[in-house]
Amino acid sequence: MERTTNKRRVSRFREQSKCRFCRDFNGKIDYKRIDQLGKLLTAQGKLFSRKRSGNCARCQRWVKTAIKRARFMALLPYVG
Repeated sequence: MERTTNKRRVSRFREQSKCRFCRDFNGKIDYKRIDQLGKLLTAQGKLFSRKRSGNCARCQRWVKTAIKRARFMALLPYVG
């Protein structure tokens, strides 16, 4: 028995195909830009995941390193 369904496939279009750093990339992700890095941290000081922040894998690694450097230089807190 053959069933025919006329379900329309909904194309799921990603609104932003690139992460925020790839879209307006101006050199590198700098540890001194606290306002930019602070948006990627939770209230407890934890780093948002890639899914939550919308970063690509390469930029997420750069952000992780920049946040660690900013914490070491006492620009960002280790805990909130």
